[in-house]
Amino acid sequence: KEGDMLTLDGTTGEVINGEVPVIDPELSGNFGKLMSWADKYRKLLVKTNADTPHDAEVAKKFGAQGIGLCRTEHMFFEGDRIKAVREMILAENLEGRKKALDKLLPMQQQDFEGLFKVMDGLPVIIRLLDPPLHEFLPKEEKDIVDVAAQVGVSAAKLKDKISALHEFNPMLGFRGCRLGVRYPEINEMQAKAIFKAALSVSGKCKPMPWIEVPLAGNAKEYLMIKEIIKKAAEELGADGKVDYKIGTMIEVPRAALTADEFASEADFMSFGTNDLTQMTCGFSRDDAGAFLGEYVAKGVYDRDPFQAIDQEGVGKLMKQCIELAKKVNPKIHIGICGEHGGEPTSVEFCHRIGLNEVSCSPYRVPIARLAAAQAALKEK
Repeated sequence: KEGDMLTLDGTTGEVINGEVPVIDPELSGNFGKLMSWADKYRKLLVKTNADTPHDAEVAKKFGAQGIGLCRTEHMFFEGDRIKAVREMILAENLEGRKKALDKLLPMQQQDFEGLFKVMDGLPVIIRLLDPPLHEFLPKEEKDIVDVAAQVGVSAAKLKDKISALHEFNPMLGFRGCRLGVRYPEINEMQAKAIFKAALSVSGKCKPMPWIEVPLAGNAKEYLMIKEIIKKAAEELGADGKVDYKIGTMIEVPRAALTADEFASEADFMSFGTNDLTQMTCGFSRDDAGAFLGEYVAKGVYDRDPFQAIDQEGVGKLMKQCIELAKKVNPKIHIGICGEHGGEPTSVEFCHRIGLNEVSCSPYRVPIARLAAAQAALKEK
C-alpha cells in the first residue's frame, strides 16, 4: 500500500519487500575487464565534475583521472557558510566584506583538503566563484525576514540589496570573473584557501590544484584574476611548494575568438559547453525547451545542442579556438566540462578536434571512457 518501502534491483528487475542495505556500484568482473581494454586505446583523459570528496571518491572508483570541474559556489550553500556569504554581500565596505570572507576561508580550505586527499596526485580543476550574488539571497517574504534576523540587518535593508542585485538577464550579468574584477577580495580568499589547503596536506598526499577563471571574455579580465592568484601564492609561500596551474574557462564566444591572447598567459583552457552553446546559438538553456523539441523534429538541429555538441556551429568555434591557442602555446592543455563530456558523440568530436580531456558527472565516467576508446579505434 502507499507508504510501504520497496527495493528494486535495477539489474535483475527483482522487487524486494522493505528497505535493504545498498552499496555504491563498482566496475568489476567482465565490465571491469572491458573498461581496462578501453583504457589501452583511448587518448582522451577522462575526469569528473565533483564538488565533494564523496563524489570524487565515486568517480575515482569509476576510473576518473582527476577533477575537471569543482564548482566552489556549491560549497557556499551549506550551514554557516551561507550566512557568511550573505554577510559579505550585505557588507557596506571592504572591511565588512573581508570580515565575512575571513569566516569563509577556513571552510573553503577544509573542502579543498578533502578533495586533494581523495585525488592524491591527480589534477583538481577548481573554478572560482561563478554565479551572480543574488542567487545567495532569499526570495520569499518569510525567508527575507528570517535571513535579515540571522545576519543582523533590517528586512528593509535586505530587500533593498535584493532589489539592487536584480538582473534582467543574469546569465549575461554580474557573475564569473566580473565579480573578481569588482570585488578582488572574493577571489583572493578563494585562492588563499586553495593554497593553504595544498600546503596543509602536502605531507600526506600530492595536491595538484588547477585554478580556473570563469566567464572571461577578454584576456585583460583573466590577467587581473591571474594576478590575484599569483599574489596569494607568493604571500603564502606556495611557489615552488605547490604544483599549481592557472587557466580559464572558454564560455564566451569572444574568448574563443581571441584564444591566442589567453593562451599566451594560461596553462590550460576548459570549454564550458553549456554557456558556450547558449551564447553561440543565442537561446537560453532554461527557456529553449519551449521550441527545441520541435526544432529537432523538423531538422533544424539534428540533436538538442544542450545534450550533444552542435558540431557545425559551437564545434566550429571550438576548433577555431584550439587552433588559435595552439599557435601561441603548443603545450596548452585543453578540455571540456559539463554533461557534453559524457555524451558519446560529443566525446568522439572532442577526440577528433584534439582535446586533451573531457570531464563529466561521476556516473558518466565509464561511458566517457568507452566513447573515448571507440573514437580512437575509429581512426585506425
